[in-house]
Amino acid sequence: MSDQSNSSSYLKLIKEVIMKNRGLLLALTAAAALFLAFYQPMNNAQKEAALMQSILTELNYYHYKPLEINDNFSEKVYGLFLDRLDGGRRWFTDSDVKQLEAWKFKLDDQATEGIFTFLDLAVQLQDAGLKKTQDWYREILSQPFDFTQKEAIETDGKKKSFAKNDDELKEYWRQSMKWETLTRLTEKLEKKAKGEDEFKNKTNEELEAEARKDVLKVYDDWYTRLNKRKRTDHLSSYLNTFTNIYDPHTEYYEPIDKQNFDIGMSGRLEGIGARLQTDGEYTKVSEIIVGGPAWKQGILKDNDKIMKVAQGDNPEWTDITGMVINDVVQLIRGKPGTKVRLFVKKADGGTTEVEIIRDVVIIEEGFAKSLIIESPQQERIGYIKLPKFYADFNDRNGRRCADDIAAELEKLKQSNVQGIILDLRGNGGGSLRDVVKMGGFFIEEGPIVQVKSRERKPEVLTDDDTNVQYNGPLIVMVNQFSASASEILAAAMQDYGRAVIVGTPTFGKGTVQRFFDLDAVVRGNPEVKPLGEVKLTVQKFFRVNGGSTQLKGVTPDIIFPDPWLYLDTGEKDEDFPMDWSQIEPVPFGQKVYSLYNLPKIREKAAYRIKNNEIFQKIEARAKNIKQQRDNSSYSLNLEAYRSESDKLEAQDKEYNQLFENEVLTNIKNLSTDIASIEADESKKARNEEWLKTVKKDVYLVETLNIMHDMLTVK
Repeated sequence: MSDQSNSSSYLKLIKEVIMKNRGLLLALTAAAALFLAFYQPMNNAQKEAALMQSILTELNYYHYKPLEINDNFSEKVYGLFLDRLDGGRRWFTDSDVKQLEAWKFKLDDQATEGIFTFLDLAVQLQDAGLKKTQDWYREILSQPFDFTQKEAIETDGKKKSFAKNDDELKEYWRQSMKWETLTRLTEKLEKKAKGEDEFKNKTNEELEAEARKDVLKVYDDWYTRLNKRKRTDHLSSYLNTFTNIYDPHTEYYEPIDKQNFDIGMSGRLEGIGARLQTDGEYTKVSEIIVGGPAWKQGILKDNDKIMKVAQGDNPEWTDITGMVINDVVQLIRGKPGTKVRLFVKKADGGTTEVEIIRDVVIIEEGFAKSLIIESPQQERIGYIKLPKFYADFNDRNGRRCADDIAAELEKLKQSNVQGIILDLRGNGGGSLRDVVKMGGFFIEEGPIVQVKSRERKPEVLTDDDTNVQYNGPLIVMVNQFSASASEILAAAMQDYGRAVIVGTPTFGKGTVQRFFDLDAVVRGNPEVKPLGEVKLTVQKFFRVNGGSTQLKGVTPDIIFPDPWLYLDTGEKDEDFPMDWSQIEPVPFGQKVYSLYNLPKIREKAAYRIKNNEIFQKIEARAKNIKQQRDNSSYSLNLEAYRSESDKLEAQDKEYNQLFENEVLTNIKNLSTDIASIEADESKKARNEEWLKTVKKDVYLVETLNIMHDMLTVK
């Protein structure tokens, strides 16, 4: 019997086990393990089947809310995958969709059987769509457009139906290319009107031709990247459609994606210390990381193009021209102490060979940092920016945000600040352990958050350390991009009455994820590993008062106007988010600091915000953005478009001017930080840019006013 027929037989066995034992998760696990242990070696089809089976096993066994793999599930997968394949209605016609629709209620069966006929068809149809539409846009862009006609384009794919046939689809593309050219032509005409040297002597016809050439390059580059996608890219997208039906944060990670995630969380990588990006067929250095091996060596520079890579003293080079960025990164990253050789085309056109010994690289921009701000009332206030709740999960002695925040608090206390502002705006979360520890810095002891696993009683995560790192006035700044761990900390400080929360309602992510290594499910078969990992939602977290931040987020005590105020953002705008729920509260309380005067503080802030001219303009901006988002149809007539564009540009200019002036002047680094900043020119430059940004922060001005009220209002 052949391997393929063996594969079919055992997959059939697994399906029978799953169908007969949907509630018996151990049976599913055992059946999957039986299949995965049986074959040595696996071919690609068997590996893909193993991957799907192991993911389904982990989902059913560990996910907080397992789902029935049935026709209803299949329909959801179909709809989400179709939207991700062609949400812009660029490639498929009705006839293509009808071919795919035949599988709408069969994807559950395909998943349990470990076959990918639907995915194969989808990729085939998309590839065909790419081929024909590339011919179309090149043809369309070869001729000038007539911008005197009165016509409009709908830019929101969700408001468009699939084209009935190729003629209608080609018309979509004609309008799209005309729109893309129109936007670029308008920019060039504006520069010509301003007398810019590059444009002032060119005719409108020449500028229109340049605009079409620009669009052609953008789309050719895009299609080049699309055509470089490998089978694993399509497979990952398909697998993530399955996982995302459970919730938006349950995801499959290829090995390189997990590496990137760990780097982002830890701020630590092993390699040469250079950020790379695709530039046409080439890989370009976009940034040299300060302190890394490439920075110390000094030869590799920004905008250098890497042409070939070799390992150690191996004389054989790998030509990376046309290679996707993830594959290039895999070649260049490596263990500390190992050597990599790069053949580089310098920005000036010359070429050179660069030898670099890899090392551990620390990316400091993502770490906590602090400043001293003198408020308009001459009060000395500490300001801490925490970009994320980072932690090095692969090194027990690695850097963690809780330890860094403790150090920043100590430095600010030594600087005799009268209050502290903790800025969590844009902080998407991270380590649960660290947020619990961090919450304990501001109270004596007690619960910080409750976490509930599937079919288990809630577990209360507490601060058991009676030591209080900081006992003074505290403000926590949040916005709609503050999520997960940020929401845990803000919610705990709000429930305890320990801090005033200011900003905009937060993202609304009230779930906890954990990574599971899929190699652990597959016994043997080392030739197909690593398979990657799956990140599963295994818990929901709840406030100490029993409420949940899921979907609702944290509503600040004092709300600031925001340009995205009237748009649906955050978790509630994601596909298939988990629902909101609540549990019983737990006893909590603190005697460190009292916010007895919060009603008066809120009243005074509300008056200032209402009468603040800048905040009034931000409110108006929010209404304009909502109107623009709702109206996704645009004129393709040059005169009409330029008129509307001029109006929007004037609004943008007026709005951007709100943030151009320095509104805070007396801001400085802590004396203990100055030596390390001054020792590095690049670090010094980044610090200066950060100081400029903080000085222009209009929200921080009102936050300082609120801090003044905390210090003075009785």
